[in-house]
Amino acid sequence: MFTLPSDKTASATVAYVDSKGKPAKVDGAPVWSSSDPAVLDVVAASDGMSATVTPVDVGSAQIKIEADVDLGAGVESLITLADVDVVAGKAVAGNVSLTVNP
Repeated sequence: MFTLPSDKTASATVAYVDSKGKPAKVDGAPVWSSSDPAVLDVVAASDGMSATVTPVDVGSAQIKIEADVDLGAGVESLITLADVDVVAGKAVAGNVSLTVNP
């Protein structure tokens, strides 16, 4: 679980490995999405290997990255997930209000 303050953005990257842990290629650009766009906005780079993650509201959402791992004519999908908890940003200022008593 990643914790992201609501007043910050994050850069996310994905890397693929084969069964021996060595770097592996995917066919085409992976597709990124958010399980809850009301909590988290995810915008992928043109190559699909990274994305900018922007909090929209406090809550929890999941980043989903889907890639075609079959380098031949067929399509075999690999889904990678990341859980994100968006929390309120830290206080940076205070506001005072006064009410005149009767």
